[in-house]
Amino acid sequence: MKELAVQIVKALVDHPEMVDVNEITGNTSTVLELKVAKSDVGKVIGKEGKTAMAIRTILNAAGRKLNKRCLLEILE
Repeated sequence: MKELAVQIVKALVDHPEMVDVNEITGNTSTVLELKVAKSDVGKVIGKEGKTAMAIRTILNAAGRKLNKRCLLEILE
């Protein structure tokens, strides 16, 4: 899951070297904490949060194959 999130976000941002994802795995869910450069936060969130919602949808679809719920938190 972490690799998928990194791959997607690096394609969106101007500073891909600043992308950092911390994965916290539980029994039934996985939390991904995403950190990007301050100038790239808006690009990851998108207009009205649509880009972030799309990333979360992709991660949830991939997580369902593993019978896990995936949550994405964008940290500043």
